[in-house]
Amino acid sequence: MNHNALLAILLWSTVASAFKLTLSRMSPASMLLYASLTSLTVFTFAVLVKKPKGWNSLRKNLQSAILGFLNPFLYYLVLFNAYSILPAQEAQALNYTWPLILTVFAWLFLSQPLRVRGIFGVFMGFLGALIVSSKGSIGSLSLSNILGDLLALSSALIWASYWVLNLRDGRKAEVKMFWNFLFGSLYILTYVAWRGKLVLDALGIIGSVYVGLFEMGVTFLLWLRALEKEEASKVAGLVYLTPVLSLFFITTIVREPLRASTIVGLALILMGARIARGRG
Repeated sequence: MNHNALLAILLWSTVASAFKLTLSRMSPASMLLYASLTSLTVFTFAVLVKKPKGWNSLRKNLQSAILGFLNPFLYYLVLFNAYSILPAQEAQALNYTWPLILTVFAWLFLSQPLRVRGIFGVFMGFLGALIVSSKGSIGSLSLSNILGDLLALSSALIWASYWVLNLRDGRKAEVKMFWNFLFGSLYILTYVAWRGKLVLDALGIIGSVYVGLFEMGVTFLLWLRALEKEEASKVAGLVYLTPVLSLFFITTIVREPLRASTIVGLALILMGARIARGRG
């Protein structure tokens, strides 16, 4: 088993809890600013060490002006706002509908066929999302926090859109991430300056740095190394462990009571995603 992949999965499993704990002390925008600058530092170090071809060409990398707006700026701003008003287990489960949306986008924009099993998988996954957001009361369609649910689902939509564009980008991964986070950090700085609300809290900043390292930065490089050493198909399936392990950290660290509807709904989301991708 690839140790880099397992370490990446373990670290990613902790970040939903880190989101929730840090957002109890920081605004979503402040948290994103500190986290993004931390990630930018990581990717700057990575490209300086590897020096991939064309990494320092502004003209060649201007496409990151768009990609960086989607990720990290818009995606994480929407996601962190969702986590700030929803239970962590609910925000995480709804955000994990992004593979379902990506399946639909691949059919719409990449000319990939969407077969009957794919349609069934997408339907199953969104049924799971409905169970999570309604806390199991799907008959009454009683949603306790419509804004939070919409934000979490919107973050999944933004992430899927980003990956469709990212698939068409032939640059080295480290180069893309460096320039994406450079532009993204500029957008976040501008947004925070416009809003005029930068929170200075020591524990909040530590939590934000943790998020920058282990949600966006170091963990991404570990995952890349794992993909270099193993076939992508052998490693990709491990991603589905992340939300399951994450529930353990959410219940033990954040102390959220685990709802049965979250377990059932998340299981349907993950099974639906695998079926839609032809792996069920």
